Amino acid sequence: MWIKQAFLFLTGLCAGGIIAAGVFAFIAVIGLVPRLAGRTHTAKHIELYEDFIVLGGTSGNLLSLYGSELSFDLPFLPGSLAGAAFGLASGVFVGSLVMSLAETLDAVPVLIRRLKLSVGLPWMILSLALGKTAGAFLFFWLGFGG
Repeated sequence: MWIKQAFLFLTGLCAGGIIAAGVFAFIAVIGLVPRLAGRTHTAKHIELYEDFIVLGGTSGNLLSLYGSELSFDLPFLPGSLAGAAFGLASGVFVGSLVMSLAETLDAVPVLIRRLKLSVGLPWMILSLALGKTAGAFLFFWLGFGG
């Protein structure tokens, strides 16, 4: 019986390692870390960016596996504030990842040309972000759509 458990453990560990390697290779290929460091003029802290991406991936996996047993009740933050901080950090990461992918695929320049947009791109991006925020607020806080 222990051989079966050891085999399942090894198989799960290898499969998880392959998936993690694929995700981190994807992040490296689209240039997320150098792009963030370049935009924020913090290239001297690039190793810190990488450490936090790995820490975030590991934390996300732990929450995925043991989410029902973990809580956001930190001694220095009430649960709702810690959840909000986690949601904000997740949103910033996903937004950065999507924008890096869009820039890598040259989707933004194509969109600008097709819409004949010469000015106002920051306002367009801000309106998209505010619309997404309003939709998430309505969905999660007020319970719409569920």
